[in-house]
Amino acid sequence: MIFASGRFMLLACLPLLLLAGCAQPPPRAQSLPSQAPLREAMVAAADPLAVDAGLEILREGGSAVDSAIAVAMTLGLVEPESSGVGGGGLLVHYRARDRAIEAYDGREWAPAGAQPDMFLQANGAPMPFEVAQASGLSIGTPSLVAMLAMAHEAHGRLPWSRLMQPAIRLSEDGFVIGPRLARSLQTYRAAIAADPQARAIYLHEKGQPWPQGHRLRNPEYARSLRAIAEQGPRALTHGRIADEIIAAAQRAPRAGSLSLDDLAAFAPRRLEPLCAPFRAYRVCSVPSPSSANAMLSILGLYARARPAPDGPQNIDDWAAFVWASRLSYVDRDHYMADERFVEAPTAALVASDYLDARAALIDLRASRDAIPIGAPAGEALRQRWGSSAMQENGTTHLSIVDADGNAVALTATIESEYGAQRMAGGFWLNNQLTDFSFEPVIDGKPVANAVAPRKAPRSSMSPSIVTDADGRLVLVTGSMGGSTIIASVARSIIGVLDWNLSPQQALATPALFARTRTIEAERGRLPNAILEGLRQLGWNVVEADLYSGTHLIEVTPQGLEGGADPRLEGRAARVLLARR
Repeated sequence: MIFASGRFMLLACLPLLLLAGCAQPPPRAQSLPSQAPLREAMVAAADPLAVDAGLEILREGGSAVDSAIAVAMTLGLVEPESSGVGGGGLLVHYRARDRAIEAYDGREWAPAGAQPDMFLQANGAPMPFEVAQASGLSIGTPSLVAMLAMAHEAHGRLPWSRLMQPAIRLSEDGFVIGPRLARSLQTYRAAIAADPQARAIYLHEKGQPWPQGHRLRNPEYARSLRAIAEQGPRALTHGRIADEIIAAAQRAPRAGSLSLDDLAAFAPRRLEPLCAPFRAYRVCSVPSPSSANAMLSILGLYARARPAPDGPQNIDDWAAFVWASRLSYVDRDHYMADERFVEAPTAALVASDYLDARAALIDLRASRDAIPIGAPAGEALRQRWGSSAMQENGTTHLSIVDADGNAVALTATIESEYGAQRMAGGFWLNNQLTDFSFEPVIDGKPVANAVAPRKAPRSSMSPSIVTDADGRLVLVTGSMGGSTIIASVARSIIGVLDWNLSPQQALATPALFARTRTIEAERGRLPNAILEGLRQLGWNVVEADLYSGTHLIEVTPQGLEGGADPRLEGRAARVLLARR
């Protein structure tokens, strides 16, 4: 799980990293020297078998995009509860040749028959989340494959069909169930048993999930991947697999309206990335329908509150992070939605003047219960919307740098664990539509993130590329974890660039999420001095069993250095290759 770090000075005190007695190294340089010819490539992802698939493609001369596709298809097999063919994703690509950055939008759309009130009960109250999730109502158009095909057309080297082979091979030969998947299968046994296809794959003849150590095969998934290898995205919009998707979505109870026309109508998008400065760096992610601008806002506000950061042992650094998170999440919950349908001030929320004004609210010696909503685009827009703070779940992230220095940050998802809890073609279908606000009107005002036909729900996915002032690649990062993604990605960037930690050390810092008035701290991880210090400032901090799944690659003058989130089973691994 842990990729060996080249920074040895901190390893001896890593268990005490957050204690004041553990000295911090001097601040890192604010720009990298010219890179030596890059002969390394690296993959960081949530499962070792998926990492191996990506390395296999890189060894054959594949690009970062080629490798990402192989990793994503393999994760859909070995980490089926989190992402896959039945879901969507967002991708950021860095091209080393001209230091260009592109964003790709593969966020699922609501079907044409979707209605703003479809998650309301007869009495007008929102459905319980679990009821809405496990239904056809929650299923959006599967869109990951279409987005990956678009990225491959622009940046792929190996044939598309070759990229499916590692996952096909594992599907047919089988893979050994690890502890994380075994726990997940046991937790969701009832949901798995309720779906005929899932029951045949994941349960043995006594109706129990296959245990840890069992070699699991999924021939239906292999069959689907062979069709995708031959037909590309069309395999999911026309023919057998498409028919299976629609049958599952329209199955009672709580049938959805997803149709073949909806599948065919989806179109991925290549977008200009949303970028903002952090110190002397430039951080780029995906614009709407992502709310990655909240992650950029956290970084900008934190930098203003802590012009000279001290490290994770300092209460002021954590207080600044809490303030920056609260201010950013409040704005995100109020404004952010699919810009194709609503006016969302995506760029205005990270504009320098606006962040200056918001940072003026920060008092590191106090807390604030009610955080005011900002007005980055004027009072009229602020007054237009009602706020909706839906808390998403799930997802996976992978980071890749190829031997030419090109990079991919890809976050993929089926939303909650096992998505809508319905299978087709050997993969789980997403419940992405539960990322919409269940209530279309709040406090008498329309909600920006309300359901609408062919609209994409707001996403927290924040795959990110960080460059120096000259556009040279510095970091590739992203995370799983629903709405906590925003804070996890920001914390990973702060950990490396501000606290001078290695990628692995940065990912080992405690999770702290300030999405609402209740601040969540990872149980048993945040030192008591920090925990009690935040409480003494007036913050309502509770300990909780939190998780994240951040995967990070840093480009240093000495080469690539990677980190895999210690809360999962993944790893970061490098391969040496001749530069093209």
